[in-house]
Amino acid sequence: MTDLADRLMKCYASAVHDVLRGMGHGNCVLPPTIRGLDPTKKVAGEIYTISGHIDRTLSRHDSLLLWSRVLSRVPEGKLLICQPNTRAVALMGELSARALEVKGTRGYIVDGHCRDTDFILEMGFPVYCDLNTPADIVERWKYDALGEPITIGTVTIRSGDWAIADRDGVVIIPHEVVEEAVTETERVMSTESDMRDAILGGMDAEQAYLKFGKF
Repeated sequence: MTDLADRLMKCYASAVHDVLRGMGHGNCVLPPTIRGLDPTKKVAGEIYTISGHIDRTLSRHDSLLLWSRVLSRVPEGKLLICQPNTRAVALMGELSARALEVKGTRGYIVDGHCRDTDFILEMGFPVYCDLNTPADIVERWKYDALGEPITIGTVTIRSGDWAIADRDGVVIIPHEVVEEAVTETERVMSTESDMRDAILGGMDAEQAYLKFGKF
């Protein structure tokens, strides 16, 4: 799986999307509001999911204990995707990012907010989120499932699926087709490279399309 993740990291989200659409998996892009804290930080890998919700009956101790349990229980080496079902609080911060980095987590994508962004940017841990807020989860949020299917936008995401995220956005790859999708994306990127060289060499755009079938 490490080899597949390395291969996917050499791809880019738009090319993967085009391949998936051609394979009949066009509903694969997360909302464009989910962006990288550092747009240059690409991330790719096998997904593990987190979901939760607001619960204002929690004590400080209980809310922090539950969150530390999440950090403890997520498997190593995965790309985490969280559906917090709230925009009220941040679901990633510096200490959490450091705990995940130590576990070899490839990155973190959340349909919600992040905080401590200067520290996270400094450490270089890839985080994709929609906005930032200083508000934390204390006495306000708890997880309700780990590893279960979640939905972000119109896309259902399962643990074991794959994702690639870069400056263009986040694409989810069903695990049943990931090997085929990565192999085809590599082929497409090679064709695009040949087409790019042809255009730079003076080939007319229409001729280039007719020859390579891309644009």
